[in-house]
Amino acid sequence: IIAVASGKGGVGKSTVTANLAVTLRNMGYRVGILDADIYGPSQPKMFGVEGYVPDAEHDDATGADYILPADAMDIKLMSIGFFIKPTDALLWRGAMAVSALKQMIHQTRWGTLDFLLTDLPPGTGDVHLSIIGELKIDAAVIVSTPQQIAVADVVRGVEMFRNENVNIPVAGIVENMAWFT
Repeated sequence: IIAVASGKGGVGKSTVTANLAVTLRNMGYRVGILDADIYGPSQPKMFGVEGYVPDAEHDDATGADYILPADAMDIKLMSIGFFIKPTDALLWRGAMAVSALKQMIHQTRWGTLDFLLTDLPPGTGDVHLSIIGELKIDAAVIVSTPQQIAVADVVRGVEMFRNENVNIPVAGIVENMAWFT
């Protein structure tokens, strides 16, 4: 499981996540994306599946119901964007967002994956701590832009993963939009 993160919004985390997923798929891996940006889900739009309405599947063996993710370009995709209108603002407190995120993590029928990429929201808050607590994240890929304000926020994001209570290796940093003047 790879977390794609940044301390800053608008740096291209979702684009990097989508491109990384397609690249891994092209290399022959089975890939899924968990769009964990509860308040700003972008992956449905990135993959052209904004209208997808997930079906549920009952598992007789466990007695549990599972959500079926979208399959876009042979990539499994789960997002809160499938459950709200694209124009709706999600007016949830942290606890509600975390509850929805846990449901997407534990009740999605992912099938067999080689990689699950988590597209995290900006910052270092409730959603991040919940993902870290619920999933065994193998590495983080950090996305930034070269502007000083973005780099300052990204440094805090890196420090979250390096914190002794978190201890997730940072596999690399993508300086996105470095060409932009």
